[in-house]
Amino acid sequence: MHALVIGGTGLISTGITRQLVDAGHDVTVYNRGRTDADLPPGVAHVTGDRTDYDRFEEQMADLDVDCVIDMVAFEPADIESAIRAFEGEIEQYVFCSTIDVYHRPVVDMPIVESAARSPAVSEYGADKAACENRLFEAHSDREFPATVLRPWHTYGEGGTLIHTLGDGTAYIDRLREGKPLVVHGDGTSIWGPCHRDDIASAFVGALDNPAAIGETYHVTCERPMTWNQYHRRAADALDAPDPDLVHIPTDALTAAVPDRTDGLEDHFRFSTVFDTTKARRDLGFEQTIDWKEGVRRTVDWLAERDRIDDAASDPEYDRVVAAWRDAEASFVDALDSS
Repeated sequence: MHALVIGGTGLISTGITRQLVDAGHDVTVYNRGRTDADLPPGVAHVTGDRTDYDRFEEQMADLDVDCVIDMVAFEPADIESAIRAFEGEIEQYVFCSTIDVYHRPVVDMPIVESAARSPAVSEYGADKAACENRLFEAHSDREFPATVLRPWHTYGEGGTLIHTLGDGTAYIDRLREGKPLVVHGDGTSIWGPCHRDDIASAFVGALDNPAAIGETYHVTCERPMTWNQYHRRAADALDAPDPDLVHIPTDALTAAVPDRTDGLEDHFRFSTVFDTTKARRDLGFEQTIDWKEGVRRTVDWLAERDRIDDAASDPEYDRVVAAWRDAEASFVDALDSS
């Protein structure tokens, strides 16, 4: 089978491309050629901008592919172009969506694929939901067999480790040095990281799979943890000291450092657990890489490329910790003195 990966060099799509080759498929990747990735020999490359729709559709007309995995469709216009390019020409179109299509906080858990998607948690999620809607219209009305996968927090080699105050790699040095770590709330909200290789395996499992046609799947962490566990297990993975967790109310953080808390505002503060029953049944999905192993692999990848910043490079982090500890002490003193 000849598979086209639109993207092919991103965090998830690099894993997809490698696993497709390992499975014996012919693979072509289409992207702007701006991101280096260690792809297997034999992978064909086509360079272009998929948002230049006329040119993209001309380039696709020159390719003879069986299936498409689209990792970089973000708006309905991207889907319209894909429909024009591939309608009646391919056996399957696999779309990378997101769990951002769901509202937060959720009504019921675990969240199933049929859960209400409106209003989405973000503009990004709303656009992805609109893409899904358009895809399934095309799937129902025309020759456009579609499959939708919704990942959650994906990490791994090629990326970094997120935390309450963003994704800066100085966090890793803080872990190693046993420096205080900011945690939103009391650290008991639920989060679920899943390594990119496990997510990639679900995309490969969906491809050329009749059971997956016309279906939507969660491909997410199957062993969620609290944020306190997230940090403590990461420290354990790196043989670092037991972390000094500084719990700060979410509202206080978003007010004090709004430029560093976009992820906290829309995601980290909410507990979510997703049902992966369908993906396990139809795609053979399974979370095989636990958080500690994934942390080691990700940090090793960053270290080999000298991409881990010193904790001292982020002085604002220490100011946040100091300001909160001063505020806590003042609060206690004010009550004691009364």
